[in-house]
Amino acid sequence: MNILIIGSGGREHALAWRLAQSPSRPKIFAAPGNPGIAQVATSLPVENLKPATLLAAAQSTSADLTVIGPEAPLVDGIVDTFRVAGLPIVGPTADAARLEGSKIYAKQFFAANRIPTARFETVSSAPEANGAFRRFGFPLVVKTDGLAAGKGVIIAHSQAEAQAAYLSLGPNVVIEEFLNGEEVSFIVLCDGKRFTPFAAAQDHKAAFDGDKGPNTGGMGAYSDDRILPPEQTQQILDTIIAPTVAASHFTGFLYAGLMMSPDGPRLLEYNVRMGDPETQPLMHRLDCDFAELLTLTARGELGTAHLQFHPDPSICVVLASGGYPGKFDVGYPVTGVQQAESIGATVFHAGTRLQGDQLVNSGGRVLGVTASGPDLPSAIDRVYSAVALISYETIQFRRDIGQKGLKRYNRAKLGT
Repeated sequence: MNILIIGSGGREHALAWRLAQSPSRPKIFAAPGNPGIAQVATSLPVENLKPATLLAAAQSTSADLTVIGPEAPLVDGIVDTFRVAGLPIVGPTADAARLEGSKIYAKQFFAANRIPTARFETVSSAPEANGAFRRFGFPLVVKTDGLAAGKGVIIAHSQAEAQAAYLSLGPNVVIEEFLNGEEVSFIVLCDGKRFTPFAAAQDHKAAFDGDKGPNTGGMGAYSDDRILPPEQTQQILDTIIAPTVAASHFTGFLYAGLMMSPDGPRLLEYNVRMGDPETQPLMHRLDCDFAELLTLTARGELGTAHLQFHPDPSICVVLASGGYPGKFDVGYPVTGVQQAESIGATVFHAGTRLQGDQLVNSGGRVLGVTASGPDLPSAIDRVYSAVALISYETIQFRRDIGQKGLKRYNRAKLGT
């Protein structure tokens, strides 16, 4: 079996790493891949990630299955292109991908299908935005309409901040009420009619400890069965996921960004692919034949098959280039990856390249150091022990990944 993975980040490395361990021992290809992915897959240099280019890559490798990592090819219609050509692929059609491609479309979809979400307005001019600011009060949330690599959301605490957010994200934006609670990443695998959930995860979007600083593509994530109790999981499936799949006939990975508010789960937004960095701890915990499940999904035959996970929590700490998500420098030698892996961590590459034989940083998010443990405190200790072994100039990372879960763990131990 030949599997083609599209993308070059930590998410794609984690997908390739897990798929390479499937019992059928598939041959993995990646377009374009990265130095870490090249350890388990054959890299295919591609000029761009447009559907026609990627279709040619799939045909050249006789791909039996193609798995898409990033959102842009999905919004561009790669799934439609592959289906016309008769090639199996995991992902949504361009029409369904609008759930991520347009925040305005998505919020209107939520309202039409009575999916619980934050109160919102859509605006397309500065006067409309200022009127909405007055109606919502502060804090409020400003979201750009189109794709923004996870950085198109700004929480504004004042009129000045809201106006600045509109100027940076406009003209077409969604303005919505600020909801209190904990954010949860909830991903399901869908075949158009049926779906099966991944374990819950929590992402850490802000650049700095304590959820301070600008939003990023994600500075770390963890997955732990304590994040959501079974009754909340069922509520999410019944009130959010089921009506979405029924209305959209969604296929592929449907990622619900949720706020667990005092009034119950509220859908903040959808992504139409796996999250990054949530994929890294989820693939670490996965305990089933992922290649078989994805093949069934591409065929529309998911049926009663289920994703299964190890009970051990897993955590991923993203190592970034200093200055990220703003201006940063690249080309610095990266050392310690093998040492980190020698103590039990898995290091997923994101923004790396080889300069001769030397690994160097080449992007904002450089590595995703991932480890599991019998409980969350053990997983946190293991991952940060591994992080301490990796070095490059200007290295930047958060030191509090998983702390919200640790508070939950400690409360459970105390019986409170």
